[in-house]
Amino acid sequence: MSTIKKVALGSQGLEVPIEGLGCMGMTGGINGMSVYGEADEAESLATLHRALELGINLLDTADLYGPMHNERLVGRALAGRRQQVVLATKFGFEVDDQENWTGGYNGRPEYVRKSIERSLRNLRTDYVDLYYLHRVDPNTPIEDTVGAMSRLVEEGKVRYLGLSEVSVELLRRGHAIHPISALQTEYSLFDRGVEEDGVLAATREMGIGFVGYSPLGRGFLSGEIKSPDDFEPNDSRRFFPRYQGENFYRNLELVEKLQSLAHDRGVMAAQLALAWVLAQGVVAIPGTKRRKYLEQNVAAASLTLTPPELAELAAIMPVGSSAGAAYPAGF
Repeated sequence: MSTIKKVALGSQGLEVPIEGLGCMGMTGGINGMSVYGEADEAESLATLHRALELGINLLDTADLYGPMHNERLVGRALAGRRQQVVLATKFGFEVDDQENWTGGYNGRPEYVRKSIERSLRNLRTDYVDLYYLHRVDPNTPIEDTVGAMSRLVEEGKVRYLGLSEVSVELLRRGHAIHPISALQTEYSLFDRGVEEDGVLAATREMGIGFVGYSPLGRGFLSGEIKSPDDFEPNDSRRFFPRYQGENFYRNLELVEKLQSLAHDRGVMAAQLALAWVLAQGVVAIPGTKRRKYLEQNVAAASLTLTPPELAELAAIMPVGSSAGAAYPAGF
């Protein structure tokens, strides 16, 4: 068993390892589009079990992933092990009864109820440790959504509440209705927007935990992707502006600088990038569907970076240095 460090996430009593496991890529993508290449269910299940052996017991999924298939996979993996796990899932992208994302968002109280009941069935459990609003519904006040989520806490279906990708204003409004234990937002050397817009500072001010997803820049910071053709034909990253055309090669130059530093340190580029995120005092949830990469990521949690190393990493990828938007227009 790993001795990976545990930390408080938020101020309500939730404790998690500093590194969790993002499960999104383990199943087919959204409405038929692959997330990070083809799924491998057997290896994904083995990866989930290996994560628990290593002390990585914060598992992150969502009803959108698949949709629904990811939660079901995680539910299968947890059979007989539920008490070992801090289980996080999300709702808010509207998924219809045919299990397709409608292209819209739904934060209405009745949909909150429908979503948790569906997720509990998928996950084969009667409670979720951390329940996130995946994206805010622009047509529903966040007070109404968080109010409905708080009732799930009262009923014991959910232990702690989280929000994902919200502004400082919406974070404050949601937190005023019910204590928010975690904010999940993209954060890596490649995407430091939460430093720029004040979100990271606001979580610290309010005692809210911060969970960074895609801490390896959707795998780009590993240095293993050298050309847009390295993405499989149905890989969704082909449609993200950061990985298209001139943006791809401008960002590749940043990664090459990271690789040079990693070589000097005697570690992998991905490990150095992940260690930098963890050194910011946040929880990271790198995603993988393979034991090999899981074990590499776990090793990064024990890397200690010196102040000069941290400063050098921040300098080669300063805020705003990556080219291209994080998501396609409209997403």
